[in-house]
Amino acid sequence: MNFENHPCFNESAHRTYGRVHLPVAPRCNIQCKFCNRKFDCVNESRPGVTSGILTPRQAMAYLAEVFTVKQNISVVGIAGPGDPFANPDETLETLQLVREQYPDAMLCVATNGLNLAPYLDDLARLKVSHVTVTVNAVDSEIASRIYSWVRYNRRVLHAEKGAQILLENQMAGVRGLKERGIMVKINSIIIPGINDDHMEEIAKKMSDMDIDILNCVPYYPNQGSAFEHMEEPSQELVEKIRTKAGKYVKQMRHCTRCRADAVGLLGETPDRPLMNKLQACEKMDMVAVYQEPVIDRTRVAVASMEGVLVNQHLGEASNLLIYGKKDGRIMLEEAREMPPKGGGDQRWQQVAEILSDCQVLLVSGVGDNPRQALSQSGIDVYQIEGLIDEAVQGAFEGSDLRHMIRRANAQCGMGCSGTGGGCG
Repeated sequence: MNFENHPCFNESAHRTYGRVHLPVAPRCNIQCKFCNRKFDCVNESRPGVTSGILTPRQAMAYLAEVFTVKQNISVVGIAGPGDPFANPDETLETLQLVREQYPDAMLCVATNGLNLAPYLDDLARLKVSHVTVTVNAVDSEIASRIYSWVRYNRRVLHAEKGAQILLENQMAGVRGLKERGIMVKINSIIIPGINDDHMEEIAKKMSDMDIDILNCVPYYPNQGSAFEHMEEPSQELVEKIRTKAGKYVKQMRHCTRCRADAVGLLGETPDRPLMNKLQACEKMDMVAVYQEPVIDRTRVAVASMEGVLVNQHLGEASNLLIYGKKDGRIMLEEAREMPPKGGGDQRWQQVAEILSDCQVLLVSGVGDNPRQALSQSGIDVYQIEGLIDEAVQGAFEGSDLRHMIRRANAQCGMGCSGTGGGCG
């Protein structure tokens, strides 16, 4: 995986390497006054436009065709047509499937940042290497002139309140991305009379946050939007802004305002046959055609307090030890962090996703709900006690583990050697 081959983050790569955007995220959680998300307009090249909306599995069928037709795709991204994290389930499932089927592909996401922070660890786990966050102001009063509303925690917020929360969440998201070693591009839309005099302040703030590249994007008039009467900023103004911003942070100067279903080189004419393929995939019944062996379940997960014994209740584990097999040898590969307690059934779905490459989970205790969620995801849960080495070797060899089965009452919160906090 060569990060230098990302066509948006590296100008020298954009004539050689292409990208594909998978349109799996139709919903949005903010309303920008410059945006009118018109889904089916094949002649337009701008964010929010796509020829179809795909489910994650439909997206995989489409992606297979893209890789067959286009030999220069280095990046698989999700950029809408809404916001990826207004559609977190679809986004994470798609990223997971791509990572499993195409482990060497660069993964990229473009977001407004409102709901980014809760999914930072998921992005790191899936090895998403590049994220673009659209930040149009670092002052909430200016931002309040750009957005009609913000939907956050199931509430619709207007004016400055929504803009303030958006800005706070964007900054938290950017900080979290950089802390996890993920490369960050900031998109800032130049809107004449609104934030054109503010772009230098955005650049200063983003420089302080050590972002990798800033893309000052000229506003494009969209019919039907609140700002449709505004004119596109002149090239002279755009260059003046980029020059000032460039004193603080590297500038992207080759942006082509990519569609949510963009594919190929930046600026390349939309590929009509691939658009037709995308629309055909949108109509596919993936339950009938999807082949499940996409998931390579070759690992064993263990809940342990000290790394020697299988001796921890799943609900009390803060991380799970992951064992794999290489060259005939069983070895500890990593420790994967568990989702925070308190998520109910959703927490166990997240655990199932974290363990999607594991065939077996070894624990000393487990509740009915997590056992059911994991079993439905194809993970065999064994409630045992004993040495990890013996148990893991038995799991890999398919040996009988009945002699290690825990006989004591393993009701949630009882019989555990931990805090008794249970499966929160």
